[in-house]
Amino acid sequence: MASVGGLTRRRGAGGGGGASATIAEDGEDASRVSSPAPKAYNDRAPETSYTGGENGHKIAFDPRDISESEERSKQPKLTLMEEILLMGLKDKQGYLSFWNDNISYALRGCIVIELAFRGRVSMQKDSSRRRFPLTDRVIEVIDDNLTGEVLLDEALKMMKSSEKMSVSSWIDLMSGETWNLMKIGYQLKQVRERLAKGLVDKGILRTEKRNFLLFDMATHPVADGGAKDEIRRRVRNVLTNRTVVLPPSQFLPEDMEFRYIRTIAMVCAAYAANVLENALATLGHEARERAFAQVDELLAEYSQWPFGKRTGGAQGIGANLGQVITDEVNKNKDRELQLEVVAACLSVFTRLDSLL
Repeated sequence: MASVGGLTRRRGAGGGGGASATIAEDGEDASRVSSPAPKAYNDRAPETSYTGGENGHKIAFDPRDISESEERSKQPKLTLMEEILLMGLKDKQGYLSFWNDNISYALRGCIVIELAFRGRVSMQKDSSRRRFPLTDRVIEVIDDNLTGEVLLDEALKMMKSSEKMSVSSWIDLMSGETWNLMKIGYQLKQVRERLAKGLVDKGILRTEKRNFLLFDMATHPVADGGAKDEIRRRVRNVLTNRTVVLPPSQFLPEDMEFRYIRTIAMVCAAYAANVLENALATLGHEARERAFAQVDELLAEYSQWPFGKRTGGAQGIGANLGQVITDEVNKNKDRELQLEVVAACLSVFTRLDSLL
C-alpha cells in the first residue's frame, strides 16, 4: 500500500524520463496471472425503443445512448483524470516520466472524485460515520446510470456489485495496492493508456510509434495544444492570483456545478501526481516556490470536511476562494455527502508518499 507520511514533492518528475518512460502502468504485465474479476455487475438488458420516421417507418435506438449524450453535454470536455494525464505528458514525445511513481495512485483517486462530482457516489448517510477518520468512511453508489466514460463506468459497476468500502480502500484496490488475492481483480488495468486513447478520440492527442532501440512503443503527442494551455492557465490562476476568477470554457462550462471546487481538486491531484511542476514551468523560481506553498495550504484546507476556512494565507493569494466555495456548497446543500467524498480523496492525497 501507499506509505503514510508527508507528501513527497519530486518536482520535475512529470517532465523527466528517457527511453523507458512509457504510458503503460507499472505492474500491469499481461503475463501476470490475476484472480478472477469480481462478480459481474447486473447490467440492465439493452432496451430498444422506436421513433416515427418518414413514410411511416420506425427508427430503432437504444435509450441509453440518449442518456449518455445528455450526460456528456452537462460535463466538461475532459475528466479530472484526463487533465492530470495531459499535464504530465511531454508535448512532443507523448509519454510520461518513468520516475513518476505517484501518478497511477492519484489517477484512481481522481476516478472516485469524478464519480462524486457527477452524483454517482456519496458517503453512506449514517451519523455514526463521523466517529471514523474521513478516509475510512464508507461510500456507496447512489446513481448507477452510466456516465459514457469507460473508466468511470467500469469503476461504478465494481462499486455497485461489491460490498461497501471506504474511500481509501477503493483507491488502494483500484491501484492494485492490496495483499488480498481475493480482491486483486478490482485493479483497473492500463488506466494511462486508456485515458490517452480517450484523449486521442477527443482530438487532444494523436498516436505515433517511437522506436526505443529494442522495441517500438505507441506514444501520444499533443495534437491540440489549446486544451493543455487552458489547464496551465487555470492552475496558475489559482496558485498565483490574489483574486481567482475562472473564465468559462468548454473545459469548465459557466453553468456547471462546483467549478471552483473542481478546479481545486484538479490542482491538488496534480500536486499529488507529481505533474504540477509542468504547469508552473514558465514561472520564475520564487513564483514557483510561492505557488507550491499555496497548493500546500489548499490541500490542507480542502482535505477536511467541512472545508477549512480560507483566508488567503500570508501571501493573500486566492483570498476570495473561501467565499466562492462557501457559496457553491450552500447552493448544493443536498450534495454535501458527495463533497465529503471529494474531501476524503484529497485527504488520501495528503498521505501519498510513494508507490513502489
